[in-house]
Amino acid sequence: MNDLIKYAPDLALGFLENMKLAAVCAVLSLILGTVLVSMRVAPTPVLRAAGTLYVNIVRNTPLTLVLAFSALGLSDTLGLTISETPRTNSFWLVVIGLSVYTAAFVCEALRAGINTVPLGQAEAARAIGLTFLQSLRLIILPQAFRTVIAPLGSVIIAMIKNTTVAVAGGYLAESAFVMKDTFDDTGASIPIFLGIAVAFMVVILPIGFFTGWLSRRLAVAR
Repeated sequence: MNDLIKYAPDLALGFLENMKLAAVCAVLSLILGTVLVSMRVAPTPVLRAAGTLYVNIVRNTPLTLVLAFSALGLSDTLGLTISETPRTNSFWLVVIGLSVYTAAFVCEALRAGINTVPLGQAEAARAIGLTFLQSLRLIILPQAFRTVIAPLGSVIIAMIKNTTVAVAGGYLAESAFVMKDTFDDTGASIPIFLGIAVAFMVVILPIGFFTGWLSRRLAVAR
């Protein structure tokens, strides 16, 4: 028990690192996913093809490979350095990998929402002189986001849980890596595992309940 108390601050800090990763990746993946879905429904064939190719490749690639590419491909091979501090550099490399991966799922969720918007609304937007980007920004995307709040919540929840494999990208400060070190030092695996699991549930369950409530609250009447 004394060992568990001794390592509790390290475990808490590791969990906070997961939450930092999740917060930054949530914002970036939503932005990139919105750009991708705009490409996928664009009238330009080249943009549609590029968006489709991106989503199909990334969605069918294991996350650990994406994170390993961020660490080994971007950093070691291509020499990408975001910060001179190794820990900060690893953090941002994992952010890139996880955001790129999650954005593909955000894109597909939003595309499903766009498909629920009646075609007549897009035609009416063109009839009054709105460009594609204007109709997308003012008419289509607002309705699409309202339709897929719950699915987007599920994507964000999955992304939060995916932060536990950040070690594949060389980031050694998140909770799963700290938890493994604590296992090795104390041998008390079950209490530590349960503690970390409860911590994630405290964050994830409210997100699920909130997005479900918000989805019902903002449902678009057809």
